Amino acid sequence: MTGPSRPRTAGSPLRASPQVRLKVGFVFIAMVLSVFAARLVQLQGVDPDRYAEMAAAEGSVIVSLPATRGEILDRNGDPLAESIDGRMIIADPTLTSDDAPELATFLARRLDLDYVRVLERLRVEDSRFQYIARQVPTWQAEAVVAEAEEEGFVGLFMQRDPVRIYPNGDLAANLVGFLGTPRRDGSARALAGLEDAFDDYLSGVDGEARYEMGAGTQIPLGDNTVSPAVDGTDLNLTIDNGLQHFTQGVLQQTVEGSHAESGIAIIMDSRTGDILALADYPSYDASEPQEWPKSRYRSSALTDVYEPGSTEKVLTLSSVIDAALGRPLQQYVVPPVLNRQDQPIHDHWVHGVEHLTLTGILAKSSNIGTVLAADEFAPGELRSYLTAFGFGEETGIGLRGETKGILPEGAEWTDQVDDRIAFGQSLSVNAVQMIAAVNTIANDGVRIDPSLVDGRATLDDGTEVGTEQADERRVISTRAARQTALMMERVLDPVDGAAPLAAVPGYRIAGKTGTAQRVVDGSYDGSHTASFVGFGPTDDPRFTVYVVVHDSRTGGGGTVAGPAFAKLMSHALRRYGVPPTGTRASQLPVEW
Repeated sequence: MTGPSRPRTAGSPLRASPQVRLKVGFVFIAMVLSVFAARLVQLQGVDPDRYAEMAAAEGSVIVSLPATRGEILDRNGDPLAESIDGRMIIADPTLTSDDAPELATFLARRLDLDYVRVLERLRVEDSRFQYIARQVPTWQAEAVVAEAEEEGFVGLFMQRDPVRIYPNGDLAANLVGFLGTPRRDGSARALAGLEDAFDDYLSGVDGEARYEMGAGTQIPLGDNTVSPAVDGTDLNLTIDNGLQHFTQGVLQQTVEGSHAESGIAIIMDSRTGDILALADYPSYDASEPQEWPKSRYRSSALTDVYEPGSTEKVLTLSSVIDAALGRPLQQYVVPPVLNRQDQPIHDHWVHGVEHLTLTGILAKSSNIGTVLAADEFAPGELRSYLTAFGFGEETGIGLRGETKGILPEGAEWTDQVDDRIAFGQSLSVNAVQMIAAVNTIANDGVRIDPSLVDGRATLDDGTEVGTEQADERRVISTRAARQTALMMERVLDPVDGAAPLAAVPGYRIAGKTGTAQRVVDGSYDGSHTASFVGFGPTDDPRFTVYVVVHDSRTGGGGTVAGPAFAKLMSHALRRYGVPPTGTRASQLPVEW
């Protein structure tokens, strides 16, 4: 049986134990704090710069955060150029330098890169971040990095980096342009077309992330800052992708079928000046521009000039009517040859003395008759009209390299030049200038600036362009424009006109042929430019179409460009559901 417990004395070990433990704890905490204090003094007081440099060398990294480039879209929102998900492949040289030769060989082969440049980047000293490849499709980047890891390589990682693609290949490539190989810093290099002209607008502003890394990974509580990217702005065009595709097909068939050198075709909304289709042939594939000659990258509709030939007679004779110097039924005696100044003027057909109305002069495309009608202008008056129509000035639709053409002035405008300009020689235009001028007649005498950009966008030089910026100006009266349109209908007459093959069954169409001598290296070389321009329906114009074929070997404007015009006009009218007006075509007499 257990006896009663004894009372604890003051000096017993059990009573003293808590005090001992407390003293030991205080001593341990004091020792730890002393170590921390000594380390803090060492870092902040003894050698702070040395340790800051060590920290920075250990893991401070600056990473570009690429902005997504704006898309280039047609009028319906379908992409002509867009950015898809991609990756940049990055190396940490502290991990890749040992295997740099082998890894550089691997990457150069898999990504088609320059071996020497890759090797240099894999070996950069005092760096944890080096770009190896930019704008690589995600599937390809992931496959390459995974394969590298399987091969035993370390030090590669990826970041988001959008890739530019052109989903429709050659569709409107001469307008859209393309991006070339990125610069050394990985930024986009715009090389042609709208990509180049609107580079700043499309690019946006790249962001930046600064963070610390250790052992190849980001330190969660390190000094991390992020400046987000500002994405680029979409560029909306007036182009209709479907109409553009059809136009390119017709133009290619026309150029190849006539064994010609090249061609241009444009479809414009007569009411707004919107360019719905603009095709150049030959062209190139914007997805693989390196496969084609650089000469194809530009849009010849803006950069190349040529003599318009007889299509210009529309402008001359409409100005004659506007100035009250003639009327559609005015009578002219047209001789077989017109002897003027330096050399005689002939017509494109051999004839005796003709009795033609002003309408007949246009319908039969008489050079002699046009000169006789233009004789009524006061000095400088024809030039003033042509300037108002837009000749001698850039259209400013938004592409680099546009020419303003040649419109003589001052002493260069001699009597001989005056005669020849009246029927389309001794001056030069680009195709967009020409269609905009003729569209003035379709638009009741008011010229509208042609537009390629829908809305408003800013070029790299700060100029704003687009439909919201388009100007209008009256060039000729409504009456003169409508009378000229009726005269132009007679050009397509199967008996009296020069271009019956340009007719569109069921619709009233106004048009004009052109077959001009080509100037090559400063002189006529014997080749010709065949063209046709017109609009329809005549009494309520909806579309203006222009076809140009350079160095056709099989015919002139009426037989080569006229049929192409008819196909394009017919398709545009059907595509947009434009019904025939149901009115009767002009029957203005061509002879008296």
